[in-house]
Amino acid sequence: MVDVARQLLDELMGRNRNLDPSVSARAVSWSDDEFCPYFLVKFCPHDLFVNTRADLGQCTKLHDDEAKRMFDDAKHCRKKNQYEEDFLRFCTNMINEVDRKIVKGKQRLLLMNSKTEGTKSVPKQQEQLNSLTERINKLVCEVEEAGTRGNVEQAQKLMEQCDQLKEEKETLLKQGESNGWSVTAEIAASQEKQMEVCEVCGAFLIVGDAQQRIDDHLTGKQHLGYSKLRKAVDEMYEARRKNSINLDERRVRDDDRRRRDNTKREDLKTRERDDRHNKREDRDHRNRYRRDYRDHKDRNDRHDIRQRDRHRRDRHDRDRDRSRSRSY
Repeated sequence: MVDVARQLLDELMGRNRNLDPSVSARAVSWSDDEFCPYFLVKFCPHDLFVNTRADLGQCTKLHDDEAKRMFDDAKHCRKKNQYEEDFLRFCTNMINEVDRKIVKGKQRLLLMNSKTEGTKSVPKQQEQLNSLTERINKLVCEVEEAGTRGNVEQAQKLMEQCDQLKEEKETLLKQGESNGWSVTAEIAASQEKQMEVCEVCGAFLIVGDAQQRIDDHLTGKQHLGYSKLRKAVDEMYEARRKNSINLDERRVRDDDRRRRDNTKREDLKTRERDDRHNKREDRDHRNRYRRDYRDHKDRNDRHDIRQRDRHRRDRHDRDRDRSRSRSY
């Protein structure tokens, strides 16, 4: 009880309610262990089924709206993803448990329907239960009539008798449950009313029941709690599916961009390689031209030298012949 009161005060006045205002308080972080991770993600399942058969008890963590706001504004990280995974796993386990309950309830109704088709006999305990139910309903009507007439004393006496009959009925139901007697299914079979199982919370419902009872069931904590769990799980899976689609689209866009970049890079390399090849060819052509020109010039020079030498020899021979002719 003290822990519950302390938690309530922390939620209303803050964790630092007992500190001196002149002392600077420690900065609050959503990753602190004192905060409820389920409440930070969406909501705490412990708050859904208070005072019902599915009550999970009081949550031992702190539910702080400021920490929740900080959690929502925080960027995705490993711990935040872990919180979401834990919340999704906890809610999924609860939904799987109630789904198994729904399947068992349907199987039990099918079994009881098959038994009632073969025999119309009603167990002795069921006969007593029906008799008590009729007497209780009759007393309730008499109490209403006495209250309408203003006879308070008679109404109180009738209510006392009605309470005694209700206690006898509860005792009979407990004995039937301890003996393995399926009370709900047997009631449905004896009263010849078709039953069904709620697809959300697994409760037994009477087909074609009064609208008021149907509304009471739909607005009950247990039905609303499981409905909220299922909706939260579906939303998270849908968000993950959309994120997966977005990631796939982003991956495709990145692949296309990388492919275009690689194509541009290859084209650039090809142009550079062609430019180097053309420059090399031009250089080789110029070198070949220079070499050919040099070779041609060398040949011409050698030819000129040979021609000069020949002319010189010819002139020498002519001079020699001329000198000889003079000597004779």
